[in-house]
Amino acid sequence: MKNKNSFGKIYFFETEKSEERIVKNAFPKAEIVKEPFTVKNASKFKDAEIFCVMIDSVLDAANLKKCPNLKLIATRTVGYNHIDLKYASKKGIKVCNVPDYGSHVIAEHVFALLLASIRNVLEGENRTAHQKFSWKGLKGIALQGKTLGVIGTGKIGLNVCRIGSLGFLMNVIAFDVHRDEEKALENHFKYVDSLDEIWKNSNVISLHVPLFPETKHLINEKTIKKMKDGVVLINTARGGLIDTKALIKAVKAGKFSDVALDVLEHETNIKEDKELLQLPGVIITPHIAFYADDSIICMYKEAIRSINSYLKKETVLLHEVKGC
Repeated sequence: MKNKNSFGKIYFFETEKSEERIVKNAFPKAEIVKEPFTVKNASKFKDAEIFCVMIDSVLDAANLKKCPNLKLIATRTVGYNHIDLKYASKKGIKVCNVPDYGSHVIAEHVFALLLASIRNVLEGENRTAHQKFSWKGLKGIALQGKTLGVIGTGKIGLNVCRIGSLGFLMNVIAFDVHRDEEKALENHFKYVDSLDEIWKNSNVISLHVPLFPETKHLINEKTIKKMKDGVVLINTARGGLIDTKALIKAVKAGKFSDVALDVLEHETNIKEDKELLQLPGVIITPHIAFYADDSIICMYKEAIRSINSYLKKETVLLHEVKGC
């Protein structure tokens, strides 16, 4: 993957020790920065031509103005809402993402969260750690025959449908504004015509849509009321899909059997979600659904391919974000 072309300074942000070899094999002279690119350090990178970043880097107009020579941002993520695309376009800065670094990895985490929740894994482990070896009070919920409602059937959602239907023999229904009936047949699920059918019929609901103005607070007081009592909610997509206040209220009222989240509405200021973090029946992991051996390697490889596409002066870069 080495590239002998001459180019300006390249910085890889949010790179861990175990990942440094991947970077250096591709670009021996690249600078590795363990921290994200933020307002605190933005002024240090005035000489940068290329950034390779992750989700915690803040690439807004104010920070990017401090890097006048920047020509390319390669984000090792699917989403790019941490990047000011309008400013990048105005300044001629190309932006590339990683469309799929391993959708199966996130789908697997959905079921890790689901099983940990409904089978009382954490409470059971804590009980045995305190030398109380008893199953009483830890009755779980079986998945076979239950209805799984999947909102969003992109690559991750499709994997969730497949695992649910073929792996756990669940009845899987899904909603998406763009249907793929061939994929539905292949992955043994059925599309429904409205979200109301998801709310009313699902025992488990899993979210897999991007965060847009129209999807913000998709889970709110009104939609929660339409759900079955004892429903299980899983979110590995974006925290803003859920109205946190409405969720807390519903959890306290006993609406949900379990809630399992890998994302939060206020991840940059987790204190705002303090009450949610302490609620019984809620499991939260710190945005780790993507974080596995296969996916990390893929993220770097695809980002490096995009950078090389830029260095080769290709008209349209590999994985270039359109319309920015």
